[in-house]
Amino acid sequence: MDTLRVLLREDRLPRLEMRMLWQHVLQVPRSWLIAHDTDQLDPAHVKRYRELERRRLRGEPMAYILGYREFLSREFQVTPDVLIPRPETEVLVETALMWLGSRRRQQADASPAADGSSAGPRVLDLGTGTGVIAISMALEHPGVRVTATDASAAALRVAKDNARALRASVEFLTGNWYDALSGTAHNGFDLIISNPPYIDASDPHLSQGDLRFEPGMALTDGKNGLSALKVISAGAGKWLKKGGALFVEHGWDQAEAVRGLLRDAGFSDVDSVPDLAGIPRVTGGIYN
Repeated sequence: MDTLRVLLREDRLPRLEMRMLWQHVLQVPRSWLIAHDTDQLDPAHVKRYRELERRRLRGEPMAYILGYREFLSREFQVTPDVLIPRPETEVLVETALMWLGSRRRQQADASPAADGSSAGPRVLDLGTGTGVIAISMALEHPGVRVTATDASAAALRVAKDNARALRASVEFLTGNWYDALSGTAHNGFDLIISNPPYIDASDPHLSQGDLRFEPGMALTDGKNGLSALKVISAGAGKWLKKGGALFVEHGWDQAEAVRGLLRDAGFSDVDSVPDLAGIPRVTGGIYN
C-alpha cells in the first residue's frame, strides 16, 4: 500500500524536496502531510509525483517544477522564460527601499504636486523578468510609481501575471534597457534599479546546476558580464532626476569594476552592499 510514510523513506531526492513535491501534487500544507502520512494514496497522485520526481532527478530546478518561488515573503509565478529569483536580488530590493525611505524623509517638507497631492517617487526597473523587483517596490513603498521593462515578451507576460495576482500597480514596457522608453514621456526617475545579465560567457557554472535550465539572455551578456552593466550605468543620467540613484546587482567579483562604471558615468557616493555571505553583490550611487 502506497502511503506518504512509506514513500518518504525513499532516498531518490532530499526529504525536503520530496515533501515539497507531495504538497504540490496533493495541494495541501506540510501539516497535512504529517497528519495523514498513513493514508492510502490515490494511484493518480503517485503517478503525478513520479513524473515530477523524474524531472527533478534530471536536474530541473524546483522553481520550474512547482511553478513558483518565494521572494520577500510573497509567492511569484516562475516559468522557464524567466530567471529564478534569488536571495541576492532581495538585497538589491531592500537596499533600494532603504534609499527611497531615506529620500522621502529628506523631502518631507517638499512642495506638493501641482494637483495638490504629494507625488510619489518614480522607479524604473530594467530587465524585470518575473517582475519581483518592480512588484516588490510597488507593494513595499506606498505611493511609488513603478515602470518595468524587458526585451522578452514572454518574460513580460509572466511579470504581468504576477502583478495581477499580487495586485501591484506597475507599468510594463517592451524593449532592451532604455530603448523601451523611446517615444514615451518618461523621464525624471528618482531611482533606477536592475538585475541585468552579468555572468561571464566563459563561466563554467552556466553549464551546471539550475543555470542549465534558465534563459541564457537573463544570465549572461555573451561577453565578459559587464556590457549590460556599462550600458545601464552610462545611460542612467538621461533618465534620472538630479540626486536620483542607480542600484544594480552584479557578480561576486565585479564590485570594483561596477563602482568604476558608475563613477565614470557621473555618479557620486558610490558604494557596494554585501549579501548575507558578506560578498559585495549590489552597487549604487547618486547622480548629480
